[in-house]
Formats: sequence, structure tokens, C-alpha cells
Amino acid sequence: MLLEIAVKLAAVLAAFLVLPLVVGQTEHKLMAHMQGRLGPMHAGRFHGWAQLIADGVKFAQKEDLVPDDADKPVFRLAPAVALLPYLLVILFIPLGPGDLVGSNLDMGLFIVVALVGVGVLAVLMAGWSSANKYTLVGALRGAAQLMAYELPLVLAAASVAVAAGTLSLPAIVEAWNPWWLLWQAPAALVFFTAGLAEIRRPPFDAPIADSELVFGYLTEYAGLRFALLLLAEYVGIVVISALTAVLFLGGWKGPGPESLGWVWTLLKTGALAGVVIWLRVAWPRLRVDQIQALCWKALVPIALAQLVLTTAVALAL
Repeated sequence: MLLEIAVKLAAVLAAFLVLPLVVGQTEHKLMAHMQGRLGPMHAGRFHGWAQLIADGVKFAQKEDLVPDDADKPVFRLAPAVALLPYLLVILFIPLGPGDLVGSNLDMGLFIVVALVGVGVLAVLMAGWSSANKYTLVGALRGAAQLMAYELPLVLAAASVAVAAGTLSLPAIVEAWNPWWLLWQAPAALVFFTAGLAEIRRPPFDAPIADSELVFGYLTEYAGLRFALLLLAEYVGIVVISALTAVLFLGGWKGPGPESLGWVWTLLKTGALAGVVIWLRVAWPRLRVDQIQALCWKALVPIALAQLVLTTAVALAL
């Protein structure tokens, strides 16, 4: 029992450390190709494969600066608060059938949605404690955005939970049918869009907005703490992509033997992460008022309508 727990924790930690680096490297290369440039090519012998490792070493060597007027304990704690919830979320995401999940709880979906919402605390802590007007504006933008998009995220997740009749993530995958690709498509779109807003990825990056707020709530961070906050963004991409794949795309289900289901989960997660990267290049940043209008005037009504439809169908069946 203890050996099994240790193996699962090691696997979760490995995924937590490796997958975000893969996504980050992929983003470098995809953005370079989409923008007609080479991108980083010199770290490592093949197309700059070690660039992110070089960046990590560079950040680790930089001086750890803390503003004189900052609330120092809160300032130092914010990167950990940004990262830890995503590490815990990965525990509940099933990679495949059977034991290929860190922890299979009946309330897994409820816990995952609650943990994703903790990100707002890290944004507020970083922005408020930095004692900088730009970081404070970025933090308030982030708090307003994250608190608003929690509602459509939860409603969309509730729709698929009602359809499956369970809150267990592996059980949701087991109950999934291909026709859900059409039936739950609005909920999937809402969930993925709200997830992008939750992790503050373009076009929902108004809390950072380098052209307006220097670098938003991250402005005063340097060195390893800045690297950890960037890592939290890439872990967020992995988490949102994996949750969308598990809830709406059938997770490990696909052609071939079930023993290879983990391959399908990774492929679906990778494809969605590619969409996240594409959106960064293809879509301009939304204004703060546009972000709120999209949430309350479009995503919330769609998610509510989908939840009502799913409930009616579930009761009829």
C-alpha cells in the first residue's frame, strides 16, 4: 500500500514538473513558426530543445528582489499559493482506466473545481503585497475576472456531471458516449473558455497587460519566484486541457486497446494545449469590459441553458 502511494505521488510530481515544460517548449516553437521567425535555437543541439532548462537556470541565478515597502511574508508566499492547487488537481485527473489516477474520490470534480478557484488568492496576494499601483490594478482585474468566470466554469462542469450521474472523474469518463461531443458541446466550449480566463491566458490576459500595466501583478517579482509564477501558468494550461479532455472528450477512450488509453488522454490534452497556444498568437487581448460582457452576457446564459437541457434529458431517461 505504501509503495503504491509512493509510486503514484512520484508519477504526479513528475507530470507536474515535466508536462508544463513540454507545453512551454511547444509554445516557443509554435509561436515562432506562426510568426515566421526561428525562435530560440541555441540551447541544446536540436532546435533549442533545452531553452526552458536554460531559462530556469537563468532565473535561479538572478537576485531575489523584494520591494522595501512590500508585505514581505505575503509577497514570498504568493508563488507557492499559485502552484500548490494545480499540483493537487493533478492528483485527481485520471490518465487511464483502473489505477492510473492519483486519487479516485467520489467528489473528485467538486474538489477539482474548488482547487482551480484558489488561483484568485495568489493573484490578490501578489498584487496587493507588492506595494505598487500597477500590480494592484492587475490584481483587482484578476480578482474580478476569476470570480466572474468561476460561475460558467462550475455550471459547465455541473452539466457533464448531471449527464454522467456522478462527480467522480473516472466514472464520468466511463459514462461518456461519443454523442456527448454534440450534446455537451456548448458546455465544453464554455468550460474551456472559462478555464482560459481562470489561468489568465490570452485573450484574457488583462490582469498582466504588459502594454498597460508593465507586467500587472507580476511586475515586482524577479528570479526564481517569477519563474514559479510563470510555471503556474503552464501548469494551468495542462490542468485545464486535461480536465476538458476528461470531462468532454472521453479521456482515455479511443480506438485500440484500453491499456493504451493513457496515450489518448495525453494526445487530447496536447491538442487542447495547442489550441491555447494558437489563441495567444491569433487573438488580441480583450478589454476588461469585454471580458466581463463575454462572461455574463454569453457564457453564463449558455451554461445555464445547457444545464437545464441536460437535467431535462437526464430526468427523461
